[in-house]
Amino acid sequence: MNNRIKKINLNHSFLFFIFCNIFSLVSFVINDFIISPLICLLLILSVGISHGSLDNLKGKKLFQIYGINNPNIFYLIYIFIAITIIILWVVIPMLSLMIFLIVASYHFGKEDTQFLIIENSYFNQSLFLIKGSLIILAPMYFHFNETVSIFKLLLIDNESFYKFLNFIETNKILFYGIILATLSNIILFTKNFEFKKFTIFLDYFSILIINYYFSPLIAFTVYFCFLHSIRHGITLMLELNETDLNLGFKLFIKKALPLTIFTAAFFLFGLYFLNNYYSFNSSILKIIFIGLASLTFPHILLEYLLEKNEKQRN
Repeated sequence: MNNRIKKINLNHSFLFFIFCNIFSLVSFVINDFIISPLICLLLILSVGISHGSLDNLKGKKLFQIYGINNPNIFYLIYIFIAITIIILWVVIPMLSLMIFLIVASYHFGKEDTQFLIIENSYFNQSLFLIKGSLIILAPMYFHFNETVSIFKLLLIDNESFYKFLNFIETNKILFYGIILATLSNIILFTKNFEFKKFTIFLDYFSILIINYYFSPLIAFTVYFCFLHSIRHGITLMLELNETDLNLGFKLFIKKALPLTIFTAAFFLFGLYFLNNYYSFNSSILKIIFIGLASLTFPHILLEYLLEKNEKQRN
């Protein structure tokens, strides 16, 4: 199945690369090309979070390994972790943001690339982290002030934090970070080279293109929904039906829909609540990034525990 995933993901990366170029060209040609933050939210609540909506099935599989038969315990733990992250973000927002950016970088780098990498070494894990940091560094490099404005909307009011950001921006540390991310892509690309690894560079250039032409929110939405989430979804579809991707897609939609709707409703309720205290667009940004952070940590923890236990069993 691994070779099939590589081929499908290469085709997906090529289509995503074409899409990013056409999308960027349209925005360049059309003056005042604007995409509402609400559109970004709706895309994230439908396409984006759907790739984590089978976590209940993965949780069931993990609990079988641990010998736990009550699936409600999984939901309680998952929701508890998510709520804890939200509370921590309110109490210690700067530390929460920094940890989230590091964890997200590793998650993006690993999930978008690991199907191409056979060796599971600490060196490769560090390459995943550096590669994934491009998702964070590119918007800061191309749209520094706008990215800083988003951080401020995420309850970050520590002046030392912004002095640090100004320091890394004025001293070209962001540029050097992108160079490191580029080198990590090159190493992952050339190590045990095969043609299907062109996926890595198609993704790399796509990420740079969308971050150059679009605001951080739009660029992140395009990446998160149409690269990261779809790629993870493809793997899940093939796990549901290894021989027929179309049938796997139908099964994925059927199984992912309930939790996707539930999570979207939770986000929209949060948006309604926040809109009583903040502007509508500010509320959307808070819901997107703090909400995704609350889901990212239990999602990554589940993936880690499942992968660890499956390796021990093998």
